[in-house]
Amino acid sequence: MSRRVREKTCDRCTQISPILYRIQQDAAKTWVFVCPACWESVSQDNPFYVYGGTWKAKKP
Repeated sequence: MSRRVREKTCDRCTQISPILYRIQQDAAKTWVFVCPACWESVSQDNPFYVYGGTWKAKKP
């Protein structure tokens, strides 16, 4: 039995990533998924930053 391929793209850079972080990044408080590279820049010194979990393409 084959597993369904799970893919998501980063809401900032639109690249497919096997790991994405669910975050809030601005005053709008909307949830977005960002890749590790974008997460690095968004989370630094951001008063609106809220972490909401990690999405993984491969489930354990």
